[in-house]
Amino acid sequence: MSILTARRAVIGLAGALLLAGCVVAPPPVVQAPPPAPTPPAEVVPAPPGPTYVWVPGHWTWRGPRFGYLWIPGRYAVPAQPGYVWVPAHWAPRPGGYVWVEGHWRLR
Repeated sequence: MSILTARRAVIGLAGALLLAGCVVAPPPVVQAPPPAPTPPAEVVPAPPGPTYVWVPGHWTWRGPRFGYLWIPGRYAVPAQPGYVWVPAHWAPRPGGYVWVEGHWRLR
């Protein structure tokens, strides 16, 4: 076996081991989402530039032990042109609901 072939084998094995540790567990399903508190009023400042979009503040779910945590609003640049912000929310799934964090999606 040449040194180049051995090096490629080691790099491939290392990559496979790294990826094996990247398994993401599905979000936990709850029977009924707990109601979020009323959001506080936010003052929306002027945007820092023409490409910035206001992402409103929102409550994010941190699990039954910690409950909801307020995330203040902020300006952000969309991932790419044509993307819109989807606020965090509870989404129905078989057997209950899962918490989906806020994210950008194509319009």
